[in-house]
Amino acid sequence: MKQLNQEDTRAICERVLGFSKADECSVTIAGSRAGNIRFARNSVSTAGLNEDRRLTVTVAFGKRQGTATINEFDDKSLEKAVRRAEDIARLAPENPEFMPAPGKQDFKASTEYFAATAAIDPDYRAEVASHAILAGRKNKLVTAGFFNDVTGFETIANSRGVFGHRDYTNLGYTCTARTEDGRGSGWVTRGVVDAKRFDAREATDVAIEKALRSVDAKALEPGRYTVILEPAATSDLVSRMFGAFGARQADEGRSFLAKKGGGNRLGEKLFDEQVNVWADPWDKDVPVSPWDAQSMLARQRTDLIKNGKVASLDYSQFWAQKQGVRPTARHGNIIMGGGGKSLEELIAGTKKGILVTRTWYIRMVDPQSVLLTGLTRDGTFYVENGKIKYPIKNFRFNESPITMLNNVDELGKPVILGGDEGRFQLVIPPMRIRDFNFTSLSDAV
Repeated sequence: MKQLNQEDTRAICERVLGFSKADECSVTIAGSRAGNIRFARNSVSTAGLNEDRRLTVTVAFGKRQGTATINEFDDKSLEKAVRRAEDIARLAPENPEFMPAPGKQDFKASTEYFAATAAIDPDYRAEVASHAILAGRKNKLVTAGFFNDVTGFETIANSRGVFGHRDYTNLGYTCTARTEDGRGSGWVTRGVVDAKRFDAREATDVAIEKALRSVDAKALEPGRYTVILEPAATSDLVSRMFGAFGARQADEGRSFLAKKGGGNRLGEKLFDEQVNVWADPWDKDVPVSPWDAQSMLARQRTDLIKNGKVASLDYSQFWAQKQGVRPTARHGNIIMGGGGKSLEELIAGTKKGILVTRTWYIRMVDPQSVLLTGLTRDGTFYVENGKIKYPIKNFRFNESPITMLNNVDELGKPVILGGDEGRFQLVIPPMRIRDFNFTSLSDAV
C-alpha cells in the first residue's frame, strides 16, 4: 500500500474541506505499514505485516459535532463521509464544553523518520528472533519475545487554516528468557526510532544474563530498602504520575497536584532537587509529532519539573478559557534528566540495597497520592558493598512515584526506553532510591 506524501494528503484534505457545509471541519489522514514477529518456547509462532490507511472527518454546527471515518479516498467516498459526519452532527446534542477548532499553527518539523527502520523486512525480523532462539538453546534457556516495526504518516488539517504532515518510524522489542526448570528469569525491552541504534544481540544477551543469574533466589524479609531501579522498572511507575499533570484535575481536587482549599500546586517543591523532567518534541532520542492530534495545537518544549518544583500543568482549550490562560498541547514524550553514572556505577556505590530490573502488574491504590501496588519480576538481586551478591525472591510493593522522587539518593545516566502510539516516549535514568516499601514476598520468578 502506498504511503501518501505531503502533496498527496494536502490535495485530499482540500477536497474534503471543500465538500463540507458545516460551520467548521477538521480532517486527519493516517497510514502505516506495521511488521512483526513473535516467538515462544524457542520457536517462531507468528509473523505478519499489516498496512492501513484511514481518514477521519469531524464537523460542527454550533456546539453539535459529528465524526465519520473511511478508508477509501475517491471523491464520492470522501463526500459521503463528510455528509455522514454532518448528519451525525445535526442529530447530536450540544456539547456544553465545545471549543472551536484552533487557527493556523506554526509546526516545526521533528525528525521522526529514519530510512534504516523503514527498510526493515521479513529477513531482518527473522534475524532478531533467530538470535534469541539460538542463544536461548545454547544456554539451555527458553525464550519468548515480540519484535515490531512501524513506518507511517499522519496529516491534519482544518477549515481555519491548520495543516501539518509528518512521516515517522519506530520499532520495539521485548524478550523473556527462562531456565528450563522455571527457577530463573530475565527480561529486556528496547524502543527506538532509528534501527541503526538497535542491537538485537545486545538486548537479548541482557535477558539471558539475568535469567542465568537469577537462579536459586533467596528470601529476604519484606520492609523498606534502598533500591537501585533500572529504567524499565521505573518507567511504568513514573508514567502514571505524569498522566496526572492536567490543570483541570488539580483545580477540581482530583489529583496529587490539588491544593487543600482549592487551586493547584504549580510552583511548589514536591520532589528532590535532583529531579528535572521536560517534554521536547524535537529531542534527538525520542522525537514525536510537533502537534497534539486531538487538539491540533502545536507542541513546545516544556519543563514539567524543574529542580524538584512543579513547573507547568496541561491546560485543555476549555479549561484554559475558563481560567483565562493559554491552552497547551498534550505532551508526546517525557524526558527525565540524570547524572553521568552508569547502572553499574550506581550499584558499585551502594553499601546495601536491592537491584530491581522490572516491575509489572501495577495497579492504582489511591489516585489522590498516586499510590501504586505491583510486583518485581525477571531478576531481583541483593547488593552489598557495591557488588551483586545473590538473586532474591520477588516482592510485592506499595509505593508512590511522588514519594520515590522525594527519596532520590542518586540518578544515573538517562536511557532511551522509547514507546509506541498511545503512550509516552520515555527517557529515564537508573536511580537509587531510599526507603522503598516492599510489603510481601512473591513466589513468581
